[in-house]
Amino acid sequence: MTGAEFTTDTLGRRVRDLRISLTDRCNFRCTYCMPKDIFNQDYEYLKRDALLSFDEIERVARSFVRHGVRKLRITGGEPLLRNGIEELVATLAEIPDVDDITMTTNGALLERKARDLADAGLGRVTVSLDSLDDDVFMAMNDVGFGVQGVLDGIAAAAEAGLGPIKINMVVKRGVNDGSIVDMARHFKGTKHILRFIEYMDVGTTNGWCLDDVVPAQDIVETLDRAFGIEPMKPSHLGEVAQRWRYRDGTGEVGVITSVTQPFCGDCTRARLSAEGVVYTCLFASHGTDLRKVLRASPNNKPLDETIHGLWTRRTDRYSEIRTSLTEPLSKLEMNHIGG
Repeated sequence: MTGAEFTTDTLGRRVRDLRISLTDRCNFRCTYCMPKDIFNQDYEYLKRDALLSFDEIERVARSFVRHGVRKLRITGGEPLLRNGIEELVATLAEIPDVDDITMTTNGALLERKARDLADAGLGRVTVSLDSLDDDVFMAMNDVGFGVQGVLDGIAAAAEAGLGPIKINMVVKRGVNDGSIVDMARHFKGTKHILRFIEYMDVGTTNGWCLDDVVPAQDIVETLDRAFGIEPMKPSHLGEVAQRWRYRDGTGEVGVITSVTQPFCGDCTRARLSAEGVVYTCLFASHGTDLRKVLRASPNNKPLDETIHGLWTRRTDRYSEIRTSLTEPLSKLEMNHIGG
């Protein structure tokens, strides 16, 4: 297999993006992701020897690149909790044919890590920030972490050249939907890209209810009334966010519409969990164990064959069929699958 080959699934979708979770641990307890009543001191996280080593992650990444992946995203849990992350970034940056290495983080540790990550070869960061109101934000992250700490991380990332920086805001009705305009106003004109995400039913512990979802159309109408926005064309096939620009030329925002306007038809993403299981959908209930394959042999042929097989058999389109399901699925939690 050569880097020029692109593996497609049963619906003709290429595998282009690999999301690599480094840990199932996080220093936040966001209510829509890792609610504190479940993820408490009694919760059993993965043991260290269950995690893929950096060498094993590199092997998986290289195999996916041989199948056509061109973008690698490091996720978690909170990826900056994994010791030596800069070493992994430097290793991944040396893989031929990788066009983009990015990371999603809550930003709490970013101020101290940004320069080293940039020097190691990280290209961009996406930072989660759900409100500029300290009370709202601290209630959502549920550990009392203030907004300024995240803003300092964003500033450090920008100074280190890890841009354009994307800021993700999960919008939940009655919780932080009142922060939409303030968030947009703050980042308007900064060259950072704010993205509003419909509250999704990832996992089974966040108490998701359709009534809690603020539809993307409502968000767009709110922004248009406040600032004036107009649609933009996607930058590439499989882009998850609908792009909108301010009519006065001061930047763009995005909306991610997984609930009200599913984009399964263009999905090019695979997800590698921290213990080496590959999932081909964010809402998956099961995946393919690559750790067993990796540790059985240093030969990459079985690994390549396994990855080829799991992607070519892929049929996932959960968001398109969500409303037709008669029974709820048992889905993996966000901290496990990496967003």
